Amino acid sequence: MQLKQYQQDALGKLSEFLALSRDMQPENAFAQMLPDMRYKNPDNQWSIPYVCVRIPTGGGKTLLAAHSVARAANDYLDCERPVVLWLVPSKTIKAQTVDALNKRTHAYRAALDSAFNREVLVLDAEQFTQIKPQDWGNKTIVIVSTIQNFRVDDTSGRKIYAHHEDLENHFCRLPENVLHNLEKIGEQDLSENGLTQQNLGKVKCSFANLLAAYRPLVIVDEAHNARTALTFATLRRVNPSAIVEFTATPNEDKHHGSNIIYHVGAAALKAEQMIKLPIYVQDHSTRSWEEIVDRAVLQRADLAAKAQHEADYIRPIVLFQAENKNGEVTVEKLRDYLSGSLNIAPEKIAVVTGTQRELDGIDILSPTCPIEFVITVEALKEGWDCPFAYVFCSLQNVHSAKDAEQLLGRVLRMPYAKKRTVEDLNWAYAHLLSPQFGQAAASLTDKLVNMGFNHLDIAQILRNDLAQQADLFDDDLPHLPKASSQTISVFELNSVPDVAVLPENQRAQITLTTQNHETAIVQISGSITPETEKWLLQHSPNGKKREALKTQIAVHNQKIELAKSPSERGEIFPQLPQMCVHHQGELALFESKSLLNLLGWNINDYPAELDFQAACNHLQFSIDVDDTTVFYQQAERSLQIQDRFLDVSQNDLLNWLDRKIVHDDTPRSQMLPFLRRIVDNLLSKPNLQLADLLQNKFALARAIENLMNRYREQAMSQGYQQTLFDEQAQVQACLDAQFCYTFTPENYVPQQPFYAGKYRFNKHFFPEIENLKDKGEEFDCAQIIDTLPEIQYWIRNPDLSGRGFWLPLSGVRNNRFFPDFICQLHDGRILLIEYKGEQLASNDDSKEKRLIGEYWAKMSGGKCLFAMIVKQDERGRDMRQQILAVIS
Repeated sequence: MQLKQYQQDALGKLSEFLALSRDMQPENAFAQMLPDMRYKNPDNQWSIPYVCVRIPTGGGKTLLAAHSVARAANDYLDCERPVVLWLVPSKTIKAQTVDALNKRTHAYRAALDSAFNREVLVLDAEQFTQIKPQDWGNKTIVIVSTIQNFRVDDTSGRKIYAHHEDLENHFCRLPENVLHNLEKIGEQDLSENGLTQQNLGKVKCSFANLLAAYRPLVIVDEAHNARTALTFATLRRVNPSAIVEFTATPNEDKHHGSNIIYHVGAAALKAEQMIKLPIYVQDHSTRSWEEIVDRAVLQRADLAAKAQHEADYIRPIVLFQAENKNGEVTVEKLRDYLSGSLNIAPEKIAVVTGTQRELDGIDILSPTCPIEFVITVEALKEGWDCPFAYVFCSLQNVHSAKDAEQLLGRVLRMPYAKKRTVEDLNWAYAHLLSPQFGQAAASLTDKLVNMGFNHLDIAQILRNDLAQQADLFDDDLPHLPKASSQTISVFELNSVPDVAVLPENQRAQITLTTQNHETAIVQISGSITPETEKWLLQHSPNGKKREALKTQIAVHNQKIELAKSPSERGEIFPQLPQMCVHHQGELALFESKSLLNLLGWNINDYPAELDFQAACNHLQFSIDVDDTTVFYQQAERSLQIQDRFLDVSQNDLLNWLDRKIVHDDTPRSQMLPFLRRIVDNLLSKPNLQLADLLQNKFALARAIENLMNRYREQAMSQGYQQTLFDEQAQVQACLDAQFCYTFTPENYVPQQPFYAGKYRFNKHFFPEIENLKDKGEEFDCAQIIDTLPEIQYWIRNPDLSGRGFWLPLSGVRNNRFFPDFICQLHDGRILLIEYKGEQLASNDDSKEKRLIGEYWAKMSGGKCLFAMIVKQDERGRDMRQQILAVIS
C-alpha cells in the first residue's frame, strides 16, 4: 500500500529524531529538530525517546504506527526483530487492532510483514503464554494491550504481573546483568501460584518482567488518554526502549504534555482526498427528538439520490447515537420509531452496542448490504471506521466540544479516499440535540483548528441560523451554501419578493423574513450576482433608497473580494520554469540524484577503506566520518538474543549489509564486490574478528553508508559543476508545461505553524502563510515584499512539507533548494527571493544557492529574476533597496 505524502513526511521526521537520539540525548535531538519547542520529560526520569505524531481523525494513525515499528528498529534500536508493546485505550479497539494486525491481507500487517520478512507474531496481552522462548529475537513480537491492563497501583492479582512457572524457560535465556535489574519475588507474592519462602528474592517470572528484560518499543494509540502520573509509573515497569504516541488530540500541558515531533494538518488530508470537509453541523436544541431523526433520515435520502450520479458505489449511512437505557431515547425506542413511524425496513437498521453486535461478520461496504442506519450508544468512540457514514445524529446531550470532536470524527473518512463528483458527497453532516451543544459548538472551530483542521476549511461549519429555518420536509433539501466568505449583509425591502424565481444556488444564500406581510428583511451571505441584485432592486422604491441599496450591494461585494485571497478569486499564478538537462537526445528534469546515472557512477571506482572500531560489549564504537571520529555513548536498546551469530558466515554478513544499506544508484553486482573489499580490509586488521562485525553490524552498516555518501558527494559535486557550468552544458530553464511547476489550491498544502501575526498581508496568493513568524528579519522581508508596488502577488514557498518550487543542489541529503519567497511582478516576470541572516550569507551553502539561483534566472531568458538578500549588504543597501535593484 503506497503511503500518502504526509504519511511519508511524518515517518521521515520520526526517523530523523530517532537517528539523532542514537547519538545524543533525546531532548537535544528534539531541540535540534524543533528549536522553538520545549522537550517535556515526565518527572525528568526518562532517558529514552518519547515523542508524539499528531494526525487528525481520518489520517491513518494506526497505519503509521505499524510502519513506525520498522523505523524504530532500524533507526534507533539496531534490532532486526523488535519487541513491541502496543497500547490502546479500550478493549474494543484492542480486539480490532489484534484482528487487523493478524490479517495477512490488511495494510497494517502488510507493513510489518514487508519490514520483517513475515517473521511476525501478534498477540493479545492475555495470550502471552503462547510465546515460545525461541520466538524472542527470531520474530518481531507485537503485544497489544489496553493501558488499563498495565496501569494499576497494586499489581497483586493481575495476571501480567504474577509469577508463572511456565515462563521460567524464558528467563533461563537472559544474561545475568539483565536478570539483576528485574523485579524480585517479595512477601506479597507468596500467596500467588504456590510460591514459598524459598522463592523470596528470586526473579519473578512474570510477563511484565519479561517485557522489561527485552525493553519493548511502546506504541501508544490515542495517547491523550495516557498522560497521568500512574501511566508514567506503569510504563517504567516495562522498561521501554522508546515510546511513540499517535493521536489526533495530544495533551499539550506545558509540563506533562506530548512532545509533538510532527503535526499533520487537515490541508494535507484534504489534498490527499482522505477526509470529508467541511462538516455541516445543525444544532437542534429547540426541536423534538423525532424531528431531528426525521431530518437526518431525509438528509441521507437526499445524499443517496445524489450518490446515484457517482461512478463508484456509495450508500450513505446515518449513524444514530441513542441514549443509554436510563435515557428517554433508548436504542429500542429509536429503532421502533424508525421502523414503525418512518416505515424503514428492519433489514436496513443495525444496532451496535456492548451487547448487540449486529454488524459483526457483515461487509457494510458491499453493494449487497442493505444497511442504511446504524444505532449505537458508545461504539462510535471505539474505533468506528465506515467511510459510507455521512450523517451523524446524536440524541444524547453532548456536554463538551471534546465530545463533539470524537463524535463528529466518525463521519470524516472519504469513501475510497477519493474526491466525489457531486460536491455534497465531499461533506460530512451532523444533527445534534443538546441544550449544551450550542455553547460547545461555539468553541468547536477552535477545537478543530487545534486538532489540525485549517480554520479556512471549517469557516462554514456552523450555519445554525440558516439551517434552522430550512424545512427539510419540502420536496427538495435546501442546497447548502458554498460561499467561501462569512460576510453577511441585511437588506430591508419595501415589498415581499418571490425567492423561487432565483436559481437554486442563489436561493441558498438568502434568508428572508417577512414583516406584517408587507415588507421583508433579507440576509444574504456570499457574493451577490447581477441577477440577485436586479431582484433586490425590483423591491426597492426609486430615488435615494434605491441608490443607497445599490451602494450597499456594491460595498457587500467589495468586502467579500477584499476578504478573498487571489487564489480564491480565481487568479492564476504563472508557471515556474524548472531546470532541465539534455541527455541522450531527451530533455529531463535536472535532479542532483540523477547525476550519478549521467556520470556512470560506480562505487568500485573508490577505495574500500573504512576506519571502523567495533564496540566492546556494546560500550562504545567510533566511525571515521569526514576525517572526524565520532564516539557513540552506550545507548539502551532492546535485548538481543544472538546465540547463533557465530554460525553466520561472511557471505551472510555481506548479503545482510546489501539489504540493509540503501543503494538505489548501485546495482547489486557492484555493491557486493565493494562490501566484500570493505569486510576483507577490516578482517585483515589485528584484534578484529567476524564475530565483532556481526555484533556491531548495524553500526557497520551506518559506517559504510556514510562512506558511500561521502563518495556520492564527491561525484555529485564534480558532476554538478560539469553539467551546469561547463561550456558544453546542455541545461536550460524549461518553460515547457511538462517541466514547469504550477502553484494551485490543489497542490499548495501549507503545513502548520501558519502565520498568525497582527499585520495583514494583502498580496499573498493563498489564504495561509506557512512557517512565518510575526517578528524577525524574515517577517520584515515578507512585509517589504507585500508593500512593493512592483509586486502583484507573492507566495511563501512551502519549506516544511518539501512540496514547493525548488532548484537543484549538489548534495546527497540536501539536494533541493526551496527559495523563501516567490513573487509575480506586474510586468509578468517571476522573482525568487532568498533571505539570509548575515551570519549565514557567506557560507558555502548560501554561495551554492546564490549560484544556482542566478544561473536559473540567466537560463530563463529574462523571464525570471533571483535575489539573495540580507538585512544590509556590503554597499549599505537595506532589504527594499536590494530587491528593487534586482527588479530594475
